Amino acid sequence: MPTATPILFIPGLLCDARLWRDQIEALSPYAPCIVADVTQDDSVAGMAARLLAKAPPRFKLIGLSMGGYVAFEVLRQARDRIEALALLDTSAAPDTPARSAEREAAIQSLQHGRFSGVTDKLLPSLVDPRHLHGPVAQEIKAMAQRVGPDAFIRQQRAIMTRPDSRPMLGDLDLPALVAVGDGDALTPPMEAITIFRALPNASFHLFHRCGHLPALEQPEATSALLLRWVESLNASA
Repeated sequence: MPTATPILFIPGLLCDARLWRDQIEALSPYAPCIVADVTQDDSVAGMAARLLAKAPPRFKLIGLSMGGYVAFEVLRQARDRIEALALLDTSAAPDTPARSAEREAAIQSLQHGRFSGVTDKLLPSLVDPRHLHGPVAQEIKAMAQRVGPDAFIRQQRAIMTRPDSRPMLGDLDLPALVAVGDGDALTPPMEAITIFRALPNASFHLFHRCGHLPALEQPEATSALLLRWVESLNASA
């Protein structure tokens, strides 16, 4: 049975536990794995508080995209409970006005029409071109439909109003892993590099031929990376 500190996974926008299925399968022999619910709140503060209310006393934290925004807020609220941090394809910066306007337009169009989830038009911003058709694309679309329109609106509101996490990076001295796809169009590699350079105790990994969702696009490589990370933490404990 696992005896290590539990690992808590945070999904991204319009993602559910399926995002982390392969990584949980790989890591669960080594530690209990939990997936946070980020569908019920319209602020990252609310998402973090809900996560902390249900989380074990101490845990390792892994977040992707919006999950990274929530992870930063978890650290604001309960730094002493986090043993280590892994951030995939995320940013520490707040939304730009242009990006917030795009999110607001998406919310308004949804309120006046049908929820389309992740469309073929959106997929090129999420994944490497070789995944535009086939099982990865279908998994992404299915997740979005399961999350649904109401949660989508709440998540977009939370992302739009998230605070700037860059000022806190230099004070986060916990062990950290920062990783990103080389073809990530939503949170480009420079966003990850900015986080990596500012964190006092971080390692960096670049996924090649990968977009915004390495956990789905390159599940074996993502699982292997996280497994090595967990093993290194255990070795240094």
